Amino acid sequence: MNELANALPSIVENVPADRPLRILVVTDAWYPQVNGVVRTLDTVAREASLLGHTVGFVSPDLFRTVPTPTYPEIRLALLPGRRLARLIESFAPDAIHIATEGPLGWSARRYCMKRGLPFTTAYHTRFPEYVRARFRVPLAVSYGVVRRFHRPSRGLMVATHSIRQELTRWRFTNIRQWSRGVDLERFTPGDKDLLPHLPRPVFTYVGRLAVEKNIDAFLALDLPGSKLVVGDGPEMARLKAAYPKVHFAGARHGEELTAHFRAGDVFVFPSRTDTFGLVMLEALACGLPVAAYPVPGPIDILSPSVGAMDEDLAAACRRALTLDPAACRDHALGFTWAATASLFLRNLVFFEQEWPAETRIGGRQVAIPHAAAPAITDRR
Repeated sequence: MNELANALPSIVENVPADRPLRILVVTDAWYPQVNGVVRTLDTVAREASLLGHTVGFVSPDLFRTVPTPTYPEIRLALLPGRRLARLIESFAPDAIHIATEGPLGWSARRYCMKRGLPFTTAYHTRFPEYVRARFRVPLAVSYGVVRRFHRPSRGLMVATHSIRQELTRWRFTNIRQWSRGVDLERFTPGDKDLLPHLPRPVFTYVGRLAVEKNIDAFLALDLPGSKLVVGDGPEMARLKAAYPKVHFAGARHGEELTAHFRAGDVFVFPSRTDTFGLVMLEALACGLPVAAYPVPGPIDILSPSVGAMDEDLAAACRRALTLDPAACRDHALGFTWAATASLFLRNLVFFEQEWPAETRIGGRQVAIPHAAAPAITDRR
């Protein structure tokens, strides 16, 4: 059985606090981007706000930006140093969490190190693998840069045990576990009548259409029925031209997104480079079994009753068709955002002192102090 799915529902954290605390998250990934990093940070902040604490965000929309090479939809802050320092000081945080390794992340890192302030970081994205896929840079070079970024962190948060092991092999330190959750009220099983013209079974992919997602590995498979792709990204035009029989639905949000999940019979996750894969939880919550490669992310989330993992992805897809949708929903119930927020808050390091975390197993879930509020709005 999945270790995280078993453990998270019973984790209870208690961190003493005699006043509301202010937590500042610095992130290069933010709206209008729609990805796992943004969803995680936003949802954890909302969960934390329920406890009466405040989380502010420093994000690219507060700065002049330039497009990311090969991915112009993602904007990077241009020379953020001075303004970022002013934003941090105006927010007066009790703790700083640096979520990404982009220009804002490096600038916040410099700010904290110069002033001797403790901070935490997170490993949301396997940048070395992404850079190798796009520019053929050796992994050792990229991992060296990323390791340097995280070395001063008082807690490097990672989503899965397998990613923790992988980073340990690359000589990363101060690693702390931080899992993910799913909105169990929004993503639910339901009718499959959204796309009645698609022959069954329907094999579905939802996510960013980018080279690192390895989507060709799915779309090139010889499978019965239909293939449905939901999402947008720099690979959209190429994929549509290469696979004219595939139904491309474009980006979908809210109830439309849930309806597209439900329309499928199997969710296919072809990525080999994700650190977690939130979309797998969303699919499971909608009652879709998952077909994937046996790589970090799937091996941490899935169990044999809800996911088929195989180096032969077509075989995994066919095997997933035999799995019970009700078991998929039950499995997803083990991943809550309340538990995710609890782990995040336990991992933080505060300026005044490191708060002891008391963990007990059993009883009801209780998230811990700190929290969420609107993003910083200084736009001078």
